[in-house]
Amino acid sequence: MRKKEDKYDFRAFGLAIKEARMKQGLTREQVGSKIEIDPRYLTNIENKGQHPSIQVLYDLVSLLNVSVDEFFLPNTNNVKGTRRRWIEKQMDSFNEKELMLMESLANGIIESHEMEE
Repeated sequence: MRKKEDKYDFRAFGLAIKEARMKQGLTREQVGSKIEIDPRYLTNIENKGQHPSIQVLYDLVSLLNVSVDEFFLPNTNNVKGTRRRWIEKQMDSFNEKELMLMESLANGIIESHEMEE
């Protein structure tokens, strides 16, 4: 039988959900309505680390574009974190000129890293 201390701690995930929800300007009531859960359930997930059902977990990460990789696979190099996914989602709405600016910024960052080495 599994020990209580072996149970996964969802508090970090809950905080990521809360941060993503707030970044998108959504209330708990709005999220609850969209995924058909009681806002109190979402409050408990965000603030107390309550374990969501698999369906609610899926609905939250899909709606809020939160990566579960960083929580469930923290030791892999292929983790696409929430911040990266959020930036990619924002870039989906960029026009060609804005994407060129982002590309220039990325190239500048890479060059500065090369200069440091």
